[in-house]
Amino acid sequence: VQLVESGGGLVQPGGSLRLSCAASGFTFRRYDMRWYRRNQGNERELVAVIYSSTGSTDYADSVKGRFTISRDNAKNTVTLQMNSLKPEDTAVYYCNAKIGVMTDFWGQGTQVTVSS
Repeated sequence: VQLVESGGGLVQPGGSLRLSCAASGFTFRRYDMRWYRRNQGNERELVAVIYSSTGSTDYADSVKGRFTISRDNAKNTVTLQMNSLKPEDTAVYYCNAKIGVMTDFWGQGTQVTVSS
């Protein structure tokens, strides 16, 4: 099982980044997919989720209206489009795949830094 994030980097406030997570080794379409982030204070936050059954999405209040999560079940990928980035969005972003209550997988994380 692998989840590999990409697309992080340094961006100025107000800019955009697109994170991608490539999945392999499991039946991607059956899993709910989430993006989490962990900031320098080591606080973990659920950023966004897209559900396998309905394709519906949900977002943390802190990113609502700025971030968009999407998935491509044919390509086994989930993306997080991040617009209007703020310094407080600086964090390591992690991709997570989960089914049921016992089975979930994590990527290694990708650093996003928002700074002028």
